[in-house]
Amino acid sequence: MYQKLKISFLACIVLVGMSQMLNAQNDEEAIITRDLIRPPYLKKGDTIIILAPAGKIKDRSSVDPGIELANHWGLVVFFGNHLLSQDNTFAGSDDERLEDLQKALDDPSIKAIWAARGGYGTVRIIDDLDFSKFSEHPKWIIGYSDVTVLHNKVHELGYQSVHGQMPLTLDLEDPVQKESIQTLHRTLFGKKLQYKISASEYNRLGESSGQLVGGNLSIVYSMLASDTNLNMNGKILFIEDVGEALYHIDRMMISLKRAGFFDNCDGIIVGDFRLKSNEGNRFGKTLEEIVLEAAEGTDFPIVFDFPAGHVDDNRSLLLGSYVDMKVTKSKAKIRFR
Repeated sequence: MYQKLKISFLACIVLVGMSQMLNAQNDEEAIITRDLIRPPYLKKGDTIIILAPAGKIKDRSSVDPGIELANHWGLVVFFGNHLLSQDNTFAGSDDERLEDLQKALDDPSIKAIWAARGGYGTVRIIDDLDFSKFSEHPKWIIGYSDVTVLHNKVHELGYQSVHGQMPLTLDLEDPVQKESIQTLHRTLFGKKLQYKISASEYNRLGESSGQLVGGNLSIVYSMLASDTNLNMNGKILFIEDVGEALYHIDRMMISLKRAGFFDNCDGIIVGDFRLKSNEGNRFGKTLEEIVLEAAEGTDFPIVFDFPAGHVDDNRSLLLGSYVDMKVTKSKAKIRFR
């Protein structure tokens, strides 16, 4: 009897140990990031479409710089049927904006969808979009600000996209925009993309690798608890924003922390934050202090002052791509694979 009990006891120990090993393995596998599909890079002769999924466009001349630039790159430009429609602050009704975007997603001849501007409104139509034909013929989604809704959606579906300049914000004569325009071309046409930027005293040093995701902080925050919420396991988070008060930014960063965003995150890249004007610092913390506090208890690198966001020097980012991130006392280097 003793011998039998001893064997059973040992068997239980073995089974428990195996179970713990499997659970640990499953936990490890849970943070492994899948490769996101990269749509075909653009080439001369490709067709792209400019449409407005959110804020309204004043007139055709507002997007002329985008048309000129795309034609200079050898691209053929089409427009959404409702590009110039207006419905209060929106570029047409929800149905009209949905129709333009759905047709662009479905059309295999369209190789890129370039949002004319941001604003607000894409979240109102995102749940009614059908991405089945997009999955058969993936194409680039290009833009920033409110376009973060689309970036999040296609990332969760398994596709890369481009955070970069939009036609309404382009000024082809502005020397400050020269670099950002070049990086948009490099990103879309498959050229090597990497950045070296001067160090901020607030940077957190270190090295990491992961998929770059994110965009406008207000949009990322608003996507919590939805099917366009980002899975941050093994990811590097890029954030930027405009016109927000410091306490609003703190609220959003703490909310992301409470939602577990930083538990298995591999890095944060902080772009431009044009704070609410005339606020001063009544909140008592700087932007950098807010971000660092939200990331307390983690050891991944953090980069501040990356040139991207609601600024003229808005460098392009290949969202969903793996990046290697190295932050030293003298500089920060971000290389896209």
